Amino acid sequence: MNTAAKQYRGFHFPFARAKDIRMLILDVDGVMTDGSIIMDKHGDELKAFNVRDGHGIKLLQRAGIEVAIITGRSSDVVAARARDLGIKHVIQGCLNKAEGMASLEQTSGIAAEHCAMMGDDVLDLPPMYSCALSLTPHDSHAAVQGYADWISDFNGGRGAIRQAAEGLILAADQWQEVIASRYHVAPADCGWKNS
Repeated sequence: MNTAAKQYRGFHFPFARAKDIRMLILDVDGVMTDGSIIMDKHGDELKAFNVRDGHGIKLLQRAGIEVAIITGRSSDVVAARARDLGIKHVIQGCLNKAEGMASLEQTSGIAAEHCAMMGDDVLDLPPMYSCALSLTPHDSHAAVQGYADWISDFNGGRGAIRQAAEGLILAADQWQEVIASRYHVAPADCGWKNS
């Protein structure tokens, strides 16, 4: 990795605020995907998910940080992806995400003060307001970027979740156990500086 590439991460991640996060909540379109919705002639949806984002989710789970989904749309594809990644808490068809957040707190037993939310559009702001930490992809809506505690260097569906996952793992002091012991890489090898 060249020197310029090593400098892109870690300078502004809110490590102190992230250290007590027990669950990362994700929107789907624009966060887990690039926001594109492909429909066939029968109206069936197709979505493209990033494999590195998926691995970031698995790394979070190994670190003891749960992952949940709150999305405004309903899709069998999302349910299948959640099953594939072992995401237990999935709320679909949720147009009032503040209510979705309240429901998630009840079903998961994890209070908003221990949650981080990654959203990309104004529909995601209500749960972001209640969570301890708000995260957003690089290409999110301006209003969300104006509110978020941290903006990823990566776009939605293009590595934003993976970057957030690594930051949360560092904040939880789980890097050695979850990443270094298995893959033999230090944070600096992955582009994190001053961590």
